Amino acid sequence: MPKVELHVHLEGSMRPATLLALARRHNIELPARDEAGLQRWFRFRSFEHFVEVYLTCSQALVDPEDFHLLTLDFMAEMARQNVLYAEAHFTIGTHLANGRDGEELRQALAEAVAEGERQHYVRLRLVADIVRNVPQMADHTLEWALSGKGDLVAALGLSGFEAVFPSHPFREHFEYAARQGLHRVAHAGEHAGPGSVRAALEVCQAERIGHGVRSVEDPALVVELARRGVPLEICPSSNVRLGVVKDLPSHPFDRLYRSGVPVTVNSDDPPFFDTTLTDEYRRLQQAFGYGPADLAGFSLTALRHSFLPDDEKAALEEEFLRQFDRLGRKLLGEPVLPAATAAAG
Repeated sequence: MPKVELHVHLEGSMRPATLLALARRHNIELPARDEAGLQRWFRFRSFEHFVEVYLTCSQALVDPEDFHLLTLDFMAEMARQNVLYAEAHFTIGTHLANGRDGEELRQALAEAVAEGERQHYVRLRLVADIVRNVPQMADHTLEWALSGKGDLVAALGLSGFEAVFPSHPFREHFEYAARQGLHRVAHAGEHAGPGSVRAALEVCQAERIGHGVRSVEDPALVVELARRGVPLEICPSSNVRLGVVKDLPSHPFDRLYRSGVPVTVNSDDPPFFDTTLTDEYRRLQQAFGYGPADLAGFSLTALRHSFLPDDEKAALEEEFLRQFDRLGRKLLGEPVLPAATAAAG
């Protein structure tokens, strides 16, 4: 099935094999010396362990060539899963703080994205994330995002520990981004409650909410999200592994969907949570019994709420509908009409 992913972290997409190659290139000591050992180390144990693995992957990215390698590897995986477009979060502030040159990284990433499009016929844009708990890098992140707007950067994002660090200190950054025509997204409603979602909408002018699953704790907010058509970038396996929800059957995804909130399916940090975007669709189907029309509808919802220009979005939607039709006739004996299309029509 053709897919779009709106919430995946580029650094968090690093496979153990890629980390091993980078570590050998830069003589970095790792907890394991072979790919099998790193795969075991990657397996989620706790939030602290997750952060340790994530930071190790980020610190292994030293030269522009490393970022080029990571990006091409990510885009090859996109092609394998038939993800035709993705908007990946990227914490440029971390790399600037580690002494990397922002302009060199921008050029390396742009070259990798262009090469990946030629090789794999998929498209990628970045969401440059301000990290709430590292406010000193916010100005630099905004500046870098604006320097790559359009051909590389799709949006300014906000991530970090929302339960401790609020959104309000970054109001001016997001207001300036909006004036400059840069899209805005924000992590909220994951480790903090509905109030963080409301703050992301008001302070960050967020056009999409990363996660947002705790919105269900406030029925009025759910109604507002549905009325305004604000999409949630939901990452089911991540929510389970990080303890946001007990298990997948108790995940609020279906309640939000049935309430009319635009929901999209995403993988967050796939190697760390032992998942892929394809796996996320499979797991949701198994948990809630979704049919082909529902699954195709989630995919189409993600495309429609992407930050692609309207003409490119329309052309890609036509390709999605062709593929849905072909797959439906081949596998089910009849075309698949995505649920989102039926609702819109």
